[in-house]
Amino acid sequence: MTRVYSTEDGDLRGAGKRQRRGATPAPGAAQGHPSDGVVRVERRRGGRGNGWVTLVTGLPGDPKVALKDLKKLVGAGGAVRDSAVEIQGDHAEKLIEHLTRQGHRVRRVGG
Repeated sequence: MTRVYSTEDGDLRGAGKRQRRGATPAPGAAQGHPSDGVVRVERRRGGRGNGWVTLVTGLPGDPKVALKDLKKLVGAGGAVRDSAVEIQGDHAEKLIEHLTRQGHRVRRVGG
């Protein structure tokens, strides 16, 4: 006879087959990238309005200074979230060009 419930572990049916919701970080999350000196630029869907957001991770120095510079470059709003710079809109190509001219090693991530 197999146990199907434990007061410590809860429901044991299908244990190991499924994971709890929210146990793994979202793909492309800022904490998932290695700190190898490469600046990563990613385009993803934003929050409520489902507009595009360009996420820049791995920038050396203060992200608030970089945010101000990048917002001014593309003429859009943005914010710093989890040490990643988030720019409103799809500006990946323009940001990659600018960061490459500044001497950073830049890699495009995702679509």
